[in-house]
Amino acid sequence: MELVTPNFGLIFWQLVTFLIVLFLLTKFAWKPIMNALRERETSIENALSAAEKAKLEMQGLKAENEKLLAEARMERDKILKEASDAGNALVENARNKANEEGSRMIAQAREAIENEKRAALTEVKNTAAALSVEIAERILRKELSDPQAQQALAQDYIREVTLN
Repeated sequence: MELVTPNFGLIFWQLVTFLIVLFLLTKFAWKPIMNALRERETSIENALSAAEKAKLEMQGLKAENEKLLAEARMERDKILKEASDAGNALVENARNKANEEGSRMIAQAREAIENEKRAALTEVKNTAAALSVEIAERILRKELSDPQAQQALAQDYIREVTLN
């Protein structure tokens, strides 16, 4: 039973040893431990406030990025619309030029056809006139070779002249 219940001398020396250890810890270890705890607490608080600041800054940057992204989308849409309008204008301009060029070419072709037609008619008239003169010359030579035929021809001309 002595092992379970300690005697008074043991309790006394344990108490004295405890108080000495407590005094030594208070004198030499308590302040550095408390300072270390305070420093640790301060560094944790600083880290938390820095994290909060970083969180707020990230939210601000995120909002700014969203704004820039929206502006970029608007600018892209504007550029695409301008490019589309410019492309349509170029197509329309090219179409108008092609129509004008086609109309001009048709007018030139019609004028050329008309000129060729006039030239052909003139050539036909000239050829017909030349043939008529040649035929008339042959006929006159044949008729004028005979003196009686010349006399009859002159009489016919005189009658026609007086009749008209």
